[in-house]
Amino acid sequence: MTHIEPTPEQDPWSGLREALRRAASALAAEGRPFALAGSYALWVHGAPEPLHDVDLVVEGSDADAVAETLTRAGFTVERPLESWLLKAYWNGALVDVLHRVNGVPVDAALIEGSQTYDVLAIPMRVLSPTTALTQKLLALTEHHCDFEPLLPRLRAVREQVDWPRLREVTKDNDFAAALLFLADRLGITPTA
Repeated sequence: MTHIEPTPEQDPWSGLREALRRAASALAAEGRPFALAGSYALWVHGAPEPLHDVDLVVEGSDADAVAETLTRAGFTVERPLESWLLKAYWNGALVDVLHRVNGVPVDAALIEGSQTYDVLAIPMRVLSPTTALTQKLLALTEHHCDFEPLLPRLRAVREQVDWPRLREVTKDNDFAAALLFLADRLGITPTA
């Protein structure tokens, strides 16, 4: 029986999954601490799988070594003008490697405070739903304020979120407050 790989049209996630597996395997093999962040972290906790990219967080002091590790693993690594991340490409799939999130440096506590899960058969640290959502909500601005991808993710992980903490940490971001107000009105979040 012949094995036929699905095309990207049939499985739009295959490239991202392979990039995630390869990046995580390479970093783990060289002992580089990292955690899965963003929408893929939420996916591990039950949210819809993203189509755009994979986000990993690493300490800033480790960013250069991580870039070298990923380059040796076959990734094309770019250093964009934004000095807080690296972009690593595997066959067109993007892995964003962030060492600052919303202006806050990634530290060992963030990485070590996350739980380890088997993701695509690779053990890796994964940010909690509360932490991943906090980062996503704090990134909302007047130039980037798309609630459409966030609402299904909020709904999917709602029972795993520390809502009082999420509300407290994001209270000064008007766009986050608007999203949480909408989520309250839609019955996604528990209300006080």
